[in-house]
Amino acid sequence: MFRKPLAALVFAAALALPGAAQQSAVPTDEMIGPMVGAQAPAGTVVTAAGEATTLAALAGENGTAIAFVRSLDWCPYCKAQAKGLEAARAPLEEAGWSLVLLSYDSPETLAGFAEKNGLTYTMVSDADSEVIRAYGLLNEEMREGSKYWGIPHPAVVFVRTDGTVGAVLREEGYEKRPEVEAITETALLLNEAAGS
Repeated sequence: MFRKPLAALVFAAALALPGAAQQSAVPTDEMIGPMVGAQAPAGTVVTAAGEATTLAALAGENGTAIAFVRSLDWCPYCKAQAKGLEAARAPLEEAGWSLVLLSYDSPETLAGFAEKNGLTYTMVSDADSEVIRAYGLLNEEMREGSKYWGIPHPAVVFVRTDGTVGAVLREEGYEKRPEVEAITETALLLNEAAGS
């Protein structure tokens, strides 16, 4: 029996009501990340292959599921999540959503990790953490100037093709991450809510 993250349950309930504001499972004073229904920030990222692009350019027919992770260089939880996300790629694509992993790692680090682990979905570098900041996910508890400065709070943000934020999945802390089933189910619920 799989356990759905509380955040996914809250978003699923909100998705059932068209136009309903979605609330986070995290208490209001700890709201982190973009607001559901808001316009997603624009920004340039660099693919693991070294090509500059935008997140909007990477969207599938219905949108993009963006997994913000801390680092594939040193974070064991991010490495495990990145490997697990491979199982989400095909179901998301079938549902019209592209899967993109975003971190502050260099394109070379991302490319090496993807090749070593046989990962086939898109990974992008936000080396200066500009997109991470724009999405309101910058972890400001890290000391500026340290190797950890610039990491995001882990989250999966669903951005529709019209540029609006459809859902945000987060867990408390950094060790737990939204499960693959919750990610793929959220994409299907967003499609259902949009009538697609």
